[in-house]
Amino acid sequence: MPTIDEITIADEPAGWEQLGFRLERDICQIAGVNVRLAGRAAGEGIIGWSLRDLAAEELDGLATTSSSAPARPPALAHPNGVLEIDHVVAISPDLSSSVAAFEAAGLDLRRVREEPTPAGAPRQAFFRLGREILELVQEPEEIVERDGGPGRPVRFWGLALLVDDLDRSVGLLGAHASPARGAVQPGRRISTLKRSAGLSIPLALMTRRVKEGT
Repeated sequence: MPTIDEITIADEPAGWEQLGFRLERDICQIAGVNVRLAGRAAGEGIIGWSLRDLAAEELDGLATTSSSAPARPPALAHPNGVLEIDHVVAISPDLSSSVAAFEAAGLDLRRVREEPTPAGAPRQAFFRLGREILELVQEPEEIVERDGGPGRPVRFWGLALLVDDLDRSVGLLGAHASPARGAVQPGRRISTLKRSAGLSIPLALMTRRVKEGT
């Protein structure tokens, strides 16, 4: 099964430190994944990732490289309560084509959800990457048509991070975090970071999964 080695984000390390993440230079290790903070000059949002044990690097245009780095022991919880990455979110203008490409590269498709999200995405596919999940979201039809059709590459969108005590984490983040509310997943709760947090990606904090096996 492919697993995530590193995710590169065009954020400044100091911004993550101010939000209660523990860093070593430009690396924030979340469980076994290195999040490399490359600075705003590197681009915008998540600019790429590396995966172990890929059969191919072509993920329908998603910026991906192969990694031969060994799995690393999980890091301790961060001062803000973050334990691990729950899921990485990417968006596709053509979900069926992207799912086929991801499976050809060796990713483990667990399920396709044929129900709309609150944001209007009509379908989602979920891939297991070790501890973490890749949630691949179908772009709404009106956006596909507006932005040039289904031939565009898949793009990264954001991260959801698992915390042990959501109310504590929200309290520590203060005005930068929205009040905790019910998540789409039954039995779970979620809080999203606001623009005032200064991050270049959407980032959410979530309670633990009620049941494993997604």
